[in-house]
Parts: sequence; structure tokens; C-alpha cells
Amino acid sequence: MSPPVGGKSKHSESALARVAGSGTSGILELVIFHPVDTVAKRLMSHQGRIFVPGNPLSQGMHSLNQVIFTKAADRTLFKRYLSLFPGLGFAAGYKVLQRVYKFGGQPYVMDYLNTNHKERFNRVFGEKTGKTVMHATAGSLVGIGEVALLPLDVLKIKSQTNPEALKGRGLVSIVRDEGLGLYRGGMWTAARNAPGSFALFGGAAFVKEYLCGLEDYSKATFLQNFAASIGGAVASITVAAPLDVVKTRIQNKPFDAPESGMSIISKMVRNEGFGAFFKGLTPKILVVGPKLIFSFTVAQQLIPYFHRFFESNGITQTRPVV
Repeated sequence: MSPPVGGKSKHSESALARVAGSGTSGILELVIFHPVDTVAKRLMSHQGRIFVPGNPLSQGMHSLNQVIFTKAADRTLFKRYLSLFPGLGFAAGYKVLQRVYKFGGQPYVMDYLNTNHKERFNRVFGEKTGKTVMHATAGSLVGIGEVALLPLDVLKIKSQTNPEALKGRGLVSIVRDEGLGLYRGGMWTAARNAPGSFALFGGAAFVKEYLCGLEDYSKATFLQNFAASIGGAVASITVAAPLDVVKTRIQNKPFDAPESGMSIISKMVRNEGFGAFFKGLTPKILVVGPKLIFSFTVAQQLIPYFHRFFESNGITQTRPVV
């Protein structure tokens, strides 16, 4: 989350500063965490058991190696590592736009709710809880709007889990041929993002409000931001996990052989059990902590820096917050 609009600050960071800070945060996050995201996506996309009861542990480890590294499973360690960077171009576009949109957009929605609907939230939930719920609601609304970025997410996931579907095809050719097919799974994505983003921003606000006792969230210390980010992110990933698995499987199907979400859910329950809805959850949770702490810290450091730089050079000029 970028520094919140309003509050006790003398001014709000400019939109340009938010784009520059959150965009840089997204780029750095991508370079460091894209391999782990690839591992999680491949585990979620794998249909079947990796560790089969009764089979030797070595056989399960061999299967795990095949699932994670696919065709590079028998290559050197360095080449296996490089195999975890498929679709980096699509991932870069998606991740940077996602961070700019989410980190920069949520404070604006929060500002709108605070200006126009604060009394209603306070009347229903009380003042402290009302502020937390407003943060969560703003996050949820922004999360639903992320569906606009779905084509880049679809191409990123396909390049990570089903690269044959994109082989020999350029971006323009894919967009021309597939059209609205790139929005396949849009309803499931919105269904995942609404509670996921609600939990992310609401969980972070809850920690700051109730555990840290903060009135102005922008005054949070590094450790308070650390706790808030971990609390919100783990809650978000866990809440969204089942629909995230369904969304991933919808998106990694070949363009010419789509499958509905309900069909996928039915097969998952019948063939893999309910545990399939939480495949890939462990690596995602393990990376969520450092991932969100990293991106949050970089954004919090760079947004004010870019703001001061742009203001001092006359590039932007913000008005004081009333």
C-alpha cells in the first residue's frame, strides 16, 4: 500500500510519484520472486498426486522435480533455475501494472469512501472498525477491477505452465486470434480478488488499528508495517487459495480446449480430493512474507523520494491536504 491519502500528512504524494515508486517496487519484486511464483503455479496446475501413499519418498521427490522443472528436470542446477523464468516479458507487464494499479489505486478509493461514506461505515461498524472495513472495502473494489489486467496474467500463467500453447506466436497474433478468450476465467478471477483483496487491505488495517494502536497508518514503524503486511497477506492468500487454483487451471488450458470452472471443480473433488484446492498454498505463503515486506518497504521508501525529487525539480506540484 502506498502512503494513504489525507490523514495527518501535510500533503499527498503526486500520482506520478506513486506510479514511479510502486512501478519500481513491482520490477524489483519480479526479478527476485518470479521463480517462486512459477513453482507455485506449476504445483497448482499439476493434476494428480505427487507423493503417493505407499510409494518410496525418492519416487515422490523425483515426481516433484519433474513437476517443478518440467523439461529441465535432468539438466544442471543453473539451467533448472533459469527454467523458472518463463514468460518474463508477460510477467513484467502484469506485475508492474498490478502494483501500480493496486498500491496506487487503493488509497484513491479509500479517499473517496472516506469523503463520501465515512458516516455510514461508522454508523454500522463503529469508528475504529469502520475505518478498517473502509480500507478492506477499498481494497476489494480495486481487486475486482484487476480483471482488466487478466490477459497479461493469462499469458504469464500459460508461459509458466503450458508454454506449448504460445510457441511460435507473437503477442499481436495471440491477441488477434484469441480476442475475448484472453478474459477466460474473468468471473473466477473477480470472485477470487474480491475476498482476497478485502483480506489483504483489511487484515493490514486491522493489525495497525487494533494490535499497533495507530490512528494514522502512515506513521507506522518498519516493524509495524512488517506485522501488518504479513497479517494481511497471509489472510489474503489463504482466503483466495481455492478459487486461485480453479482460476489457474482455467487459464492454463489450451486456447482451443477450454474447460469451465464448475467442470474443473468437479474433477478436482472426484480425482484429487478437497486438498487439491490448497495446492501450492505452502510455497505461496512462504514467499508472501518477504515478498510483501519487500514490495511494501521499497514502495514506502521510493514514493516519498520520487515525490520530493519531482517537487524540487518543478515536475509536479501537489496541493496541501485540507
